[in-house]
Amino acid sequence: MNVESTRLYCLSKPGTTEDTPFGEDVLVFKVMGKMFALTNLSRLPLSVALKCDPERAVDLRERYDAIVPPYHMNKVHWNEIIFDGSVPDALIRELIDHSYDLVVAGLKKVDRERLAAMS
Repeated sequence: MNVESTRLYCLSKPGTTEDTPFGEDVLVFKVMGKMFALTNLSRLPLSVALKCDPERAVDLRERYDAIVPPYHMNKVHWNEIIFDGSVPDALIRELIDHSYDLVVAGLKKVDRERLAAMS
């Protein structure tokens, strides 16, 4: 995957919006106003930061050199995936889904119900 295919995949998720609250070079993807993915377009190599279960985050970092603790993010709950081609596209999509699902699970009940109505 690359930044554009990642962007399109994130935007295909129900209730997802794209914003640039940290400057025009940082794309942030939110579900019901809560961040689940971000990418800095001015930092090379390009990458995406995704929320992740802490135990899984450590396991992924041990298995893939291109999955690292993210810069300026909570390193327990987030991973950064560098787009160098070494992480399979299917796994990146799975990790986007995982991040989205973690954020949705943490939403208020009323927001989860509104999101369900969108699907």
